[in-house]
Amino acid sequence: MKIGFGAPVSGAWATPENLAAFATRAENLGYASLWTFQRLLIPADGHADPPYRSVLDPLLALTYAAAHTRRIRLGVALVNMPFIEPVYLAKQAATLDVLSGGRLDLGLGIGWSPLEFAATGAVAEHRGERAEEYVAVLRALWSPHAAEYAGRFYTLPPSLMRPAPVQHGGPPILLGGVVPAALRRAGHLAEGWISRSATDLTRIGESVAIVRQAAREAGRDPDAVRVVVRGVLRPDPDGAGTPGPDGRRLPLSGSYAQIRQDTAALAHQGVTELYYDLNWDPHIVTPGTDTGGAAAARATEILEALAPGAV
Repeated sequence: MKIGFGAPVSGAWATPENLAAFATRAENLGYASLWTFQRLLIPADGHADPPYRSVLDPLLALTYAAAHTRRIRLGVALVNMPFIEPVYLAKQAATLDVLSGGRLDLGLGIGWSPLEFAATGAVAEHRGERAEEYVAVLRALWSPHAAEYAGRFYTLPPSLMRPAPVQHGGPPILLGGVVPAALRRAGHLAEGWISRSATDLTRIGESVAIVRQAAREAGRDPDAVRVVVRGVLRPDPDGAGTPGPDGRRLPLSGSYAQIRQDTAALAHQGVTELYYDLNWDPHIVTPGTDTGGAAAARATEILEALAPGAV
């Protein structure tokens, strides 16, 4: 299983210096990938979960990281399709793929925030059907031939988009979602499925099975479908970990040894890629906690302790 790392894009540690430093250090330590996520707005009263209160744009952050790295893959988990036209996102993604030398993985979701739907003028109805057409438009624009598409929701006149992405057919598309229909959509259409921060990792195998069965039904190789999991870390040196609703220790909490054991268990459930995301760690993202660089110091310790090959 490949191991990645969540880029510093949220809260106190999301600075230009940290983004460059952690991207470079993660690459040097052998991490396979670096990941960002999208949050456009929060309510004016500021009431939102800490990871969402201050978030860098995901594609711009990856472009900045691309300029400081050479090998590590760059993933966004994810961009919400309703909030941006597919032609514009196709151009952004193709440009980033060119600038990074073909390292982009593009995660896509259907959105959930009523505030963001209202502010962007997006339509919440028929999101599943829209997503299918959206993916078709992206792939048409990334092809080496003239693109054309006429669907129920999107129309693309005969046209070309240049420069083309470095990766043949464009950046791999990973679809998010948790309901069975979304899992099946990922298996039918995408190169993979990507989980969310609140996914119950003790039952991830059930979701993996739905995705792979859908791929099989679509005539695709189910074992070739990627399963990318955001690993929300809760390190605890004494090994007690963080209790879940049932009182048992949550996966990826506790000591580093326990976290490594949980990582191995996820591989046995069919996860192909896991990235450790510290943007959900209150000691790192919460404003006001970064006295004397404490957030960066904690993140550096975790990054190095859990690096691929570390013992």
